[in-house]
Amino acid sequence: MLIPLILSGGSGTRLWPISRRNMPKQFLALAGQGTLFQQTIARTRQLPGVAAPIVVASEDHRFLAAEQLLEAGIEGGTLVLEPVARNTAPAIALGALEAIKRDPDALLLVLPADHMIGDTQTFAAAVAQALPLAMEGWLATFGIRPDRAETGFGYIRRGAALGAHGFQVERFVEKPDLATAQDYLADGSYDWNSGMFLFKAARYLEELEQHAPAMLATVRAAHASAHADLDFVRVDKDAFAKVPDDSIDYAVMEKTTRAAVIPVSCAWSDIGSWAALWLAGQRDADGNLREGDTLVVNTHNSLLRSHERHLVATVGVDDLVVVTTPDATLVAHRDAAQDVKKIVEQLKAAGRSEHSVHRVVHRPWGSYDSLEAGERFQVKRIVVKPGAALSLQKHHHRAEHWIVVSGTAEVSCDDKVFLLGENQSTYIPLGSKHRLRNPGKVALELIEVQSGSYLGEDDIVRFDDVYGRA
Repeated sequence: MLIPLILSGGSGTRLWPISRRNMPKQFLALAGQGTLFQQTIARTRQLPGVAAPIVVASEDHRFLAAEQLLEAGIEGGTLVLEPVARNTAPAIALGALEAIKRDPDALLLVLPADHMIGDTQTFAAAVAQALPLAMEGWLATFGIRPDRAETGFGYIRRGAALGAHGFQVERFVEKPDLATAQDYLADGSYDWNSGMFLFKAARYLEELEQHAPAMLATVRAAHASAHADLDFVRVDKDAFAKVPDDSIDYAVMEKTTRAAVIPVSCAWSDIGSWAALWLAGQRDADGNLREGDTLVVNTHNSLLRSHERHLVATVGVDDLVVVTTPDATLVAHRDAAQDVKKIVEQLKAAGRSEHSVHRVVHRPWGSYDSLEAGERFQVKRIVVKPGAALSLQKHHHRAEHWIVVSGTAEVSCDDKVFLLGENQSTYIPLGSKHRLRNPGKVALELIEVQSGSYLGEDDIVRFDDVYGRA
């Protein structure tokens, strides 16, 4: 059984302000059809005999991952939730333990959820070439043939040939400086380290037992105490917090004697920065990658991305990145795109929210957009999906006014249940137990005006929630 293991725990800080902690890049539509997560899933469906995927995701992203799997038409997949981030080696161990429950001889195709591959047929052929090596017990990785001297990736040096397509890994190399990267390119025996793998689940656990036994023991303990919750597998938080934080490269691949590499040229990109997205995208005759409402005069080799209803205009500039969202604008030189993470660090240090949440916040029932806020008031645009409902809840510090813009709202307020149509409104007093539901077949849109002494999202006492939130 060939099981895709999709690793979806990344935060994508270098793609701020689009990518943020609560909506990282893998769940965004950055290029091509669908989100990067959905493109990764779609890529696996082209492989013959492939099983439903296992997804290892952050607990904070569980509803995003579930919804995007549903949109991709995937049934029978497994969503394993990491309560805390512990890097790729433990995440893959969780996936391997789940895969062995399906099939003791399962093969795992390990794929990060946030990569882009332009040539899926060539990638599928590389997977087929790696299968015999994986069946023989090799831990195969996919090395991307470099087309430039790149300092943002680690490298793999190829050793002795293994059959017609594979090679033993002679060594893994850290991200080099420019001169060293140029030497690697000229040498011809170095490939980029893609972070994609194919091996038997049991073989990976054997290698982890040999090289990182404490990690495997703690992962096993956390997995053994996991429990099903709705469509998710919840790993025990206290147990998983004890797991050492380490990557698969450091924990296993650099230590094993059974590492193999399959070189492949498949228009791969890790979309690790705005510069990487510019390289991977479809640029115009002036070298510009433009999305949204943009106007340019004498502008070259730039990435311009405008939020809806927000015009971005540039005059007489080259090699820039200009990205707008409703609450932030980034202007950077394209060559400095890797340093965007330093802005995120400053936001964190200042206690600001722009590094973690967008103005538009997605929930399993829909979304809300914080339109305006001031002392003792906040205005939100709320959209509820057909058939969805918010939790039965109350607030200690705020009252709410709801005005229906479109659709139909079913409102529960203490002992009353009633319907509201377009242009109708109601008042939810402070402390009242209430719920909002969309009983219709079209989206419900309403404006919520909050007023009170404290308007934080943590002022919610939930009594009942169909999504299992506390």
